[in-house]
Amino acid sequence: MIREILTGAASGAAGTTALNTATYADMLLRGRGASQAPQQLAERLSDAVDVPIPGDGSANGTDTAHDNRASALGALLGTAAGIGVGTLYGAARALPWKPPFPLAALAAGLGAMAASDLPMAALKVSDPRTWQRTDWLADLLPHLVYGTVTAAVYELTVPAGRFAVRDT
Repeated sequence: MIREILTGAASGAAGTTALNTATYADMLLRGRGASQAPQQLAERLSDAVDVPIPGDGSANGTDTAHDNRASALGALLGTAAGIGVGTLYGAARALPWKPPFPLAALAAGLGAMAASDLPMAALKVSDPRTWQRTDWLADLLPHLVYGTVTAAVYELTVPAGRFAVRDT
């Protein structure tokens, strides 16, 4: 089971890279700026657990070092979520869970989407109930890319026939 879990973590890292690439491609195509939600999540999480992000408290109310650290922490939390979902995917694949590839990819993608959106909703960074169709697509499509890459890398990495997804 350790092999499957580690393979899942590596697959999740590959999926995270694909998600980031899809997100940056969307930013390039639509000319939109980076989301501030990861940074805001990091700041709200810092407040919730009472562990301050270093650099807070400048005299003029703006602290570049603090903001940069919060931005970096937000990105690292996203990476951890992607690797974590991949790890869970690997653990599930070590069990009898053997869905067809499209379902496995969808489950991984929706799992990653939940791992990012639920904490943001819980900490009131964003309210998905207020999102427009374009907001949902901008969130959903990169997560589906994540799921597809995570599932594909996992399936290509495990020994042939050992944990192969059954044909659909």
